[in-house]
Amino acid sequence: MSDQTNGASSIAPAARRRAVIAAVLGNAFEFFDFAIYGMFAVVIAKVFFPAVNEINSIMATVAVFGAAFVLRPIGGILLGMYTDIAGRKKALSLTVILMALGTGMIGLVPPYAAIGIAAPLLIVFARLLQGFSMGGEFSSAVSMLIEYAPKHRRGLYGSWQMSSQGLAFSLGSLSAFLLTQGLSQEALESWGWRIPFLLGILIGPVGFYIRQRVAESPEFVEAMKTRPEQPRSPLTEVLRRFPKEILCGFGLIVVGAAASYVVIIYLPIFGVTQLGLTLGEVQLSTFLACLVLLVLCPIAGYCSDLIGRKSVLFTAITVYALVVYPLFSHFLANPSLAAMILTQCSLAVCMSFFWGPMPATMAELFPVRVRSTGLSLSFNLGGALFGGLAPLYLTYLLRETGNPMVPAYYLLMSTAFGLAATWALDFNKARAAQASWQAG
Repeated sequence: MSDQTNGASSIAPAARRRAVIAAVLGNAFEFFDFAIYGMFAVVIAKVFFPAVNEINSIMATVAVFGAAFVLRPIGGILLGMYTDIAGRKKALSLTVILMALGTGMIGLVPPYAAIGIAAPLLIVFARLLQGFSMGGEFSSAVSMLIEYAPKHRRGLYGSWQMSSQGLAFSLGSLSAFLLTQGLSQEALESWGWRIPFLLGILIGPVGFYIRQRVAESPEFVEAMKTRPEQPRSPLTEVLRRFPKEILCGFGLIVVGAAASYVVIIYLPIFGVTQLGLTLGEVQLSTFLACLVLLVLCPIAGYCSDLIGRKSVLFTAITVYALVVYPLFSHFLANPSLAAMILTQCSLAVCMSFFWGPMPATMAELFPVRVRSTGLSLSFNLGGALFGGLAPLYLTYLLRETGNPMVPAYYLLMSTAFGLAATWALDFNKARAAQASWQAG
């Protein structure tokens, strides 16, 4: 099947290293820019969304956090099609610049006290710009990594995308922790929280430079030669020929995104606003959990190369489903830094083993010429509906029900999607569908 031919054996090691660095570091830059909003949500609530009731202020803040996910599917579709038409390199260079613009804008917007309603409106616009950029980042980066990888190491190479998210979240939580510990509350709320966002302006040119030095994906170039005509529309082709693959990818992203935005983004907010932990404590715990993701995701990806994607995914999601409830129960009964570290790091271990194999699993469901579009659909729909909006859902449900176990129930719900998607995975049928599509 020429569309799936992997020319990795002819790629020079230096070229492969450049491709991995460009995809991983650029992706880490983008996720750092995107995630630090959540890391500073408690401070941003006071600066841009003041309210008489703290929970309403937090709700407004996480609603704007979720606003980025409203535009992510649109950005994902448009940038995904652009990636499949113009190539991985051009798309990756574009997304990193767009993300830097949105991030820098957040760091420069004056507070509500200075310009009134214009402040939150500008923050919303900046988040929408970030969301549009992030919509195309995952699919472009995963396509580049998988297409540069040796065929027997796609799980390992794809896992670096998820490991880079662990790096991004680690750097974000570490910067939040250091600023919280090193500055007074007044200084932090006045200017300190802006520092990571302003650094995001520099990330754009650096990421653009790194990605411009990488050659186009050899597998994409080969696919262009063997099938030079453009698909009628990458979006139409994916929806018409690969609906089951989109649904499987969607289910995997639901469990992965819910874990990301509940365990890494929402749990620190929950710890501060509901359990009385300090901002420094929750940021330290989050930093440690992100280090777990950073280290274990490549190990999980490598394991999937050795024993199969389905085996690793199904085992990891099952164990995750079994430990969520008791870990949350323990945390609620013992609201302390030690209990939060135990909860976040234990969940991060499980997350690593379904995060790691996920990029390769999803990429292998689609042929090269429509791969980025297929990945974008699954990633952004699942991420938008069940990931980025999770903090808003949970804040609302907690306010309405008063039940502190709501986050645990939400994570358990997401595991049902992940297990169903893993059970339905059939790589033989996916390859047959790709061969049929390739043949015209």
